[in-house]
Amino acid sequence: MSSIFEKEKIAIERLRTFAPEGEPYHLCYSGGKDSDCIRILAELAGVRHEIHHNLTTVDAPETMQYVKSIPGVQIDKALDQNGNHVTMWRLIVKKKMPPTRMVRYCCKELKEQGGKGKLKITGVRTAESRSRKENGGLVKILKKPVTVQKAAERFGVDYEITPKTGVVLNLDNDASRRLVEHCYRTTSTMLNPILDWTDQDVWEFLHHYGCQANPLYQCGHKRIGCIGCPMQGGKGMKKDFANYPKYKAAYIRAFDRMVKAHPEKYLKWKTGIDVYKWWIGDDPDQLSFFDEEEM
Repeated sequence: MSSIFEKEKIAIERLRTFAPEGEPYHLCYSGGKDSDCIRILAELAGVRHEIHHNLTTVDAPETMQYVKSIPGVQIDKALDQNGNHVTMWRLIVKKKMPPTRMVRYCCKELKEQGGKGKLKITGVRTAESRSRKENGGLVKILKKPVTVQKAAERFGVDYEITPKTGVVLNLDNDASRRLVEHCYRTTSTMLNPILDWTDQDVWEFLHHYGCQANPLYQCGHKRIGCIGCPMQGGKGMKKDFANYPKYKAAYIRAFDRMVKAHPEKYLKWKTGIDVYKWWIGDDPDQLSFFDEEEM
């Protein structure tokens, strides 16, 4: 197996290979350990880049403090077509449902909108989840597959179509580089330089460069995410709300507004508390309304 220093060298070469000409990378920075790796690697590679953090409005206060401590970081707000700030609280009312494991509109609306027309660097790793292993690649191009397929075939690039729409490239040769240059300005194109790193690789790398990382890791957190993220399950959500009661109250107020705005949609839910209990799994007899819609 490669040592972390060999993997570091490969990651740096990947960053240099795909570096856009005349403009910086858009480095997607969440404040987590993987983001710190790509931030440090971009510096080591000497490639032009801008560090961007997408404001979700439900990041932990500790995460926001840490993000703001990073030199040069830009904090971007999601905006709607009218230029209004998109927040989790407004999204809940607009979408008529809380975010769930199956319907993660919050990620799409709050985390994935930045960097249009830019080549993005992400800290995606296949070791993080089965989904990332199945849908990830060194380069991922999100566009109608047939459009990218035609371009890939024109440039002579080997590619794969992912189960969740997109084209991934696992080779960093000249043909792949030319395809990326062709695509990234007109679609969402991501470079994942630490795709094959393990958790151990990440921590060894950060410790070597003296990066302490987000303080939440020192409090026992394995991953850094939004407060109340349904991907962690009911137990994790309850722990979040025990630690951050003001966010629990904010979610309940948003659920109240949701129910009042769409009373015809809900048969048993009369208040935000009703929705909250279902959401965290404390009301198993509640209608599986959202689950049915998600299928």
